[in-house]
Amino acid sequence: MALNQKGNPMKNFLAVVVTALVAGCAVTGPPTADTAVTMDVPRYDAAAFFDTTTYVMTPASGLAFSSEDGSLLISSDASGVFNAYELPLDGSEPKGLTDSDSNAVFAVSWFPQDRRFLYTFDEGGNELNHVVVREADGTTTDLTPGENVKASFLDWSGDQQSFYLLTNERDQQHFDVYRYSASDYSRERVFRNNDGFTVTAISDDGRWLALERARTSADSDIYIVELHGKHLPPKLITGHEGNIEHSVLGFEPGSSVLVYSTDEHGEFRQAWTYDIDSGERAELVTADWDVSYVNHSPTGRYRVVGINADARTDVTITNRENQQTLSLPALPRGDLNNLRFNPEENKLALIVNASNSPSDIYIVDLQKPAARRLTNALNPVIDRQHLVEAEVVRYRSFDGLEIPAILYKPHTASASTPVPALVWVHGGPGGQSRTGYSATIQHLVNHGYAILAANNRGSSGYGKTFFHLDDRRHGEEDLQDIVYGREYLETLPWVDDERIGVIGGSYGGFMVAAALAFEPEVFDVGINIFGVTNWVRTLESIPPWWASFREALFDEMGDPATDGERHRRISPLFHAGNIVKPLLVVQGANDPRVLQVESDELVQAVRDNGVKVEYVVFPDEGHGFRKRENRITASEAYVSFLDQYLQ
Repeated sequence: MALNQKGNPMKNFLAVVVTALVAGCAVTGPPTADTAVTMDVPRYDAAAFFDTTTYVMTPASGLAFSSEDGSLLISSDASGVFNAYELPLDGSEPKGLTDSDSNAVFAVSWFPQDRRFLYTFDEGGNELNHVVVREADGTTTDLTPGENVKASFLDWSGDQQSFYLLTNERDQQHFDVYRYSASDYSRERVFRNNDGFTVTAISDDGRWLALERARTSADSDIYIVELHGKHLPPKLITGHEGNIEHSVLGFEPGSSVLVYSTDEHGEFRQAWTYDIDSGERAELVTADWDVSYVNHSPTGRYRVVGINADARTDVTITNRENQQTLSLPALPRGDLNNLRFNPEENKLALIVNASNSPSDIYIVDLQKPAARRLTNALNPVIDRQHLVEAEVVRYRSFDGLEIPAILYKPHTASASTPVPALVWVHGGPGGQSRTGYSATIQHLVNHGYAILAANNRGSSGYGKTFFHLDDRRHGEEDLQDIVYGREYLETLPWVDDERIGVIGGSYGGFMVAAALAFEPEVFDVGINIFGVTNWVRTLESIPPWWASFREALFDEMGDPATDGERHRRISPLFHAGNIVKPLLVVQGANDPRVLQVESDELVQAVRDNGVKVEYVVFPDEGHGFRKRENRITASEAYVSFLDQYLQ
């Protein structure tokens, strides 16, 4: 399997699934002094920001380049709903390959020798993804049919005559591995997952399967199982004592070496190798930050390493033949993401993204070298200089702990014209506000609202100690980090210290409701976007396909059978009588993680207080926004609510 970025599902049960709620930054440094010249900028509506096109590359395990003409297989929401597109390398317009007007479609992989491709979709955000093949003539075949089936693509075989899919059709709680013929789609189950492992990677030769098992959010192991021969049980390869987290990054080309990450040797995750034949281990990549991913080009000639360096990604490409770092031609300032090599390894596709620049796809000719931009994501109605570039800042919480955050200052803000502000809380728990363009944030900032995206304790990217500071303390110390975010904003001369609210999605939505319920006088308004309000119900109703993470999730959050009292204590719903400040609640009707009833009950309870509460429900969304029209509606609702209650 191509080596890919790995998250921590146990700490991201409530992570937002779409980029509409991603906060970002592009510069590090101290807070902006009030010496910058203010700029009068026009007010753009939400449609202007969301008419900016989102481009998504195929997964690292898929084939991004067509074997026929080299065109790229991508996903885009150019039509308003994500669909699969073919992107020519000559700079001409993308060509639509699917035409869904309802369910989001995401491209997975070209077939190696022809115009067929794989894609995935679900129904209205219910997360029951199916994998579909589209033939060259446009007909389609659902490879994973079934009413309650969830499936995903794992990888191509090394000889590219077959591919592997994961599906929970046998047991909703466990994902088995099937090998599909690339010619007639006949299939064979190669691994029956009776013990609830998380399947992460398969070697090119199809011999080895890498598995993970989490004991807690701080302690996990890696197993390998041989799919050929004697069918022995999975073998533990990371035996250890104490709490150590291990994650599979993938197999190197050649199939005999597994690359994995571990925090065994310090605060941050390092990349190590495990030689399957000899059992020897070796350090591969270390840094003063987490190693996010390790990828390889098709033959293994190039190694690509991503480091999560203070909320942005540092990428290094190394030629393994001479150990020289590959120099790329000049590219715009920003993060490099989704690097994909063509089979000949003479071209490289990648995405460049920054807080003030949406994701655009570039093609790099490694022989010249030269780069060409293939897309123009930003809506031409918007003047690029009107977008706001963010910076990394840090502030002290109640106990002196330093909290990293991402700060957006409106162009109109100054000491003489202070602006209202919002503390932005990311999803997770365990997510991270980091680099990346957010149409939602730019829309808010354009309308005069400063944003402080706080990485409260429990956020990823700042070491394992910081990451686990909120374990079984959710809604307590981490909530105080958000409260002290307000205090930090009050120190900025260009912020109106009497007009500060809080906004967040998913776990961040819980924090919003918790802030209004448990610190009712701190924030002036709150915007809760599909946030948990009743932890008792949420933890008892997690989707069945999360079974392999249930033990680790309960270890971190608490088991409903034994920690019900604490869950009630931190659940805003049971304390909604304390809420006295205006509240906006946004919910997807198909959300399998935060059920709509949670938001229904909170809204009713706050209304019973006589407090102003607005409620927006999207009947065709789940845990996040997949449709542009819904993102626009939501973002306009945020600004309208804030203009009424925070101005």
